[in-house]
Amino acid sequence: MLENEDTRRKIEEVYPEKSVTRRNMGYAIDILMDTDPFVGNGVPFNIAKLLAGSEGTLAFSTSIKLNLIPLPPKVKGVIAAHFSSLEDAFRGNIVALQHKPGAIEMMDDIIIECTKENIEQRKNRFFLQGEPKAVLVIEFARETKEEIEAIHEALVKDMEEAGYGYHFPLIFGDEQIQRVWNLRTAGLGLLSNIPGDRKSTTVIEDTAVSPDKLPEYMAEFQQVLDGHGLQCVFYAHIATGEIHLRPLLNLKDKKDQELYSTLAQDVAGLVKKYRGSLSGEHGDGRLRGSFIPFMFGDEIYGLFKELKKTWDPWNILNPGKITDVPPITQNLRYNLNNHYPEIETVSDFSSTKGFLRAVEKCNGSGDCRKSEVVGGTMCPTFMATRDEDKSTRGRANILREFLHHSENDKPLDHPEIYQVLDLCISCKACKAECPSNIDMAKFKAEFLQYYYDEHGAPLRSKLIAWLPRMSGLASAVSPLANWNMNMGLTKRLIGFHPKRSMPAFTSKTLKGWANKNRQPEGLKGKVYLFADEFTNYQESDIGIKAILLLTKLGYSVEIPKHRESGRTFLSKGFMRESKKIANDNVRMLKDKISVETPMIGIEPSTILTFRDEYPELVDEPLREAAVSLGENALLFEEFFVREMEKGNISAEQFTTAQREIKLHGHCQQKAVASTTPTKQMLSLPPNYQVSEIKSGCCGMAGSFGYEKEHYELSMQIGEMVLFPEVRKSAGETTIAAPGTSCRHHIKDGTGRKAIHPIEVMYDALA
Repeated sequence: MLENEDTRRKIEEVYPEKSVTRRNMGYAIDILMDTDPFVGNGVPFNIAKLLAGSEGTLAFSTSIKLNLIPLPPKVKGVIAAHFSSLEDAFRGNIVALQHKPGAIEMMDDIIIECTKENIEQRKNRFFLQGEPKAVLVIEFARETKEEIEAIHEALVKDMEEAGYGYHFPLIFGDEQIQRVWNLRTAGLGLLSNIPGDRKSTTVIEDTAVSPDKLPEYMAEFQQVLDGHGLQCVFYAHIATGEIHLRPLLNLKDKKDQELYSTLAQDVAGLVKKYRGSLSGEHGDGRLRGSFIPFMFGDEIYGLFKELKKTWDPWNILNPGKITDVPPITQNLRYNLNNHYPEIETVSDFSSTKGFLRAVEKCNGSGDCRKSEVVGGTMCPTFMATRDEDKSTRGRANILREFLHHSENDKPLDHPEIYQVLDLCISCKACKAECPSNIDMAKFKAEFLQYYYDEHGAPLRSKLIAWLPRMSGLASAVSPLANWNMNMGLTKRLIGFHPKRSMPAFTSKTLKGWANKNRQPEGLKGKVYLFADEFTNYQESDIGIKAILLLTKLGYSVEIPKHRESGRTFLSKGFMRESKKIANDNVRMLKDKISVETPMIGIEPSTILTFRDEYPELVDEPLREAAVSLGENALLFEEFFVREMEKGNISAEQFTTAQREIKLHGHCQQKAVASTTPTKQMLSLPPNYQVSEIKSGCCGMAGSFGYEKEHYELSMQIGEMVLFPEVRKSAGETTIAAPGTSCRHHIKDGTGRKAIHPIEVMYDALA
């Protein structure tokens, strides 16, 4: 095949030019051709060059030997070049390449704007200035910091002389650089946050041309877009001439489905004109494979078919890719004949234009398929099991599948959905760590209410949800209640695991103690303390210490009239009851809580309900008040650190003794707020050494770890990081955890007692 000189010449003519380093279109016979058997250049023949990028259509690999290259120098620096136009960014890329960077990546203004609405990525916007139309992230690795600083000076000079860019911050430090890259790599998922059915679509996102031709190519590409009246997102690998171009299309609409195919053909012609590659790295697959005959011509396409038949005569290896590919519109997810239902919900989904579109935000990027080694919290059940259906993506996909294709007039009424969502532990990590802001806990709660309406709610779920209403009676007869709850028979009847110990009720409630023990007025201001349903009835000693600590520090503390937070109802899907509680609490608290008189909470899962769920749960007339209330409903440590920064709380008020503290953060606190204030508070005593265990979710997740069918998985999650870290801590090391469930799980899993950070600070008073 490749011995024929005319064939080799034809290949040279139709394949992408060699300066296009990212080319994965068709079969790599051009690379195989440039080896010793065909051109006598001494390069050994290596069939792996053909198999690489063949998308499993030629062979099944049982083992692969990787070629390793030396690591770059350890000193790294990133220049985040800001541009006022896309055109300047395209040309600025050529200037930057002259300085031999290790990488240049692009973000456009659409992606940058999307980062504002992402909890996790808002933290990574520290280097941005103004409203750039595009940012180039330019990384250098050299032997010394001074070398990079010199490059930065020269690069800025060249850019300014050429008239490109307006801000060029230089960023050092592994942590800061990683934050910049996290913002860039979140791009794909962030694009799913564009509301409505018009989404950034994959079809021409993998084109690549020679970097020096990129400005001209992009100018003609913009003309194609303008001709179709389309907007597009521009991001990714600009250094190699490959920018991910994602036009905004509504593939539920017939007109846009037709435009999808037309645009693909137009861009294929443009790529061919510039001798680029239609597939730079993602491959042809079913998406672009149908354009291969056009890109290469009949003769070379005939070689591809011959090659495929030789390697796979029975056409069983990933058929329908690269050769004999069906038209681009044949296998689209959205069928024009489908009915896409609007699901009635209790929470407000207007920001995503409905429940279905909220689910559809999942774009399959797989950020939820992390291991405990990578870090983060999302998704704990996947980390423990490695099962796709226990990932955020897996759960979103089953919801989407039934919403798109269910033949039931109640599309969520399927036991398969119940089974998959049952193992979502509602840790909220996906709301922050998923670039698309998938809030699976919210989806699960709405689904459960929907499912209960059809099938009724299980007794155990009712008992857990209504626990705060029964806790008053249990506290009044606490010795009897505690004995009864720890009986094996009681656990079996409720459905709790026999090995799980049960939290004890206290005979003295926090509210009762506060009414009998009025504290003196403070001179530094007044705060309201939210007496949550767990602290009030089960751990009142922590609440008492919180009041005494704040009083000693000079604050007046008052417990306002309020209801339970509604956390137990939310976790078990009783959304209508949760809504009533939220409405009542907002009405009772909205005129008391303010910036000057905030409400502070002890248990993260309860106080953060005001900030997270309430604004979308309350009746529409109360939403503005709910948002304001949420902004002034603070974790204890958030208030504490705020007062530290004002100079109202200082290290002189605390002990100088030494203490080592290991902190396990609450998963909802990590998602909705931050553990940084907790670490800052615990570090105030001058000789306290604080480190955070990189443990994600502990695995207890409220009632999840108590339930008999979930107990083993909850322990498995704990054993990934948290339990081993606690066990290897020295006996005198303090284990601190703000979450009541976390402390209980640590005790059951390791035998070590964890205490609330408030207790640490109370004990540290001078």
